[in-house]
Amino acid sequence: MKKVLVINSNPKPTELSFGLRLGEHYLAALQAEANVQVERVNLYEENIPLIDGTVLDAWGKAGAGEALSAEQTNTLGRMNEILEQFIAADVVVFITPMWNLSYPPLLKAYIDNVIIAGRTFKYTAEGPQGLLGGKKVVHIEARGGVYSEGPTTGLRFADTYLQAIMGFIGISDYENIVVEGMAATPDRAEEILASAKQRAEQSAKSLAVSMK
Repeated sequence: MKKVLVINSNPKPTELSFGLRLGEHYLAALQAEANVQVERVNLYEENIPLIDGTVLDAWGKAGAGEALSAEQTNTLGRMNEILEQFIAADVVVFITPMWNLSYPPLLKAYIDNVIIAGRTFKYTAEGPQGLLGGKKVVHIEARGGVYSEGPTTGLRFADTYLQAIMGFIGISDYENIVVEGMAATPDRAEEILASAKQRAEQSAKSLAVSMK
């Protein structure tokens, strides 16, 4: 059974979020077509350690074989739990809103927990090499404005960064499913969501076929 890890970085309840509604539709379509194990992580309800002075000092001590404080031991232990869960997944679904041309800060904190030298990438004479090939990432993203065309296309920093950092750890099978323009044209918001749901369904069905 394939493992699907869902990373929710939106603090809103599902019914108030276009992105979460789209994400739930995608997952329902996938589960209707494939026998998958879905595990969910809500970044606003979980302990996601930040890389701070405590963590940097702990890494330095661990590398030197020095004793860690109880706080450092607990923090690194939690970071390793997050990392192992990510590595164990066959498919990772990120559900994000676009905030100020990027994504919520807790998602960056989460990513910092899984970009670990020796575990998800390694250094070689030819440069960094990703270690997580064979996985798939689906990025379900809600944008209030329209950024898929026109003069704002270069401002899709959330998606371009996520695709780049996933590629850095070896995940080249990356897909972005977008629902956008709801704030720009609120009278068409539900119509826009309905169209995005159709695209999400097709994506889920294609993924289900590839799993068989």
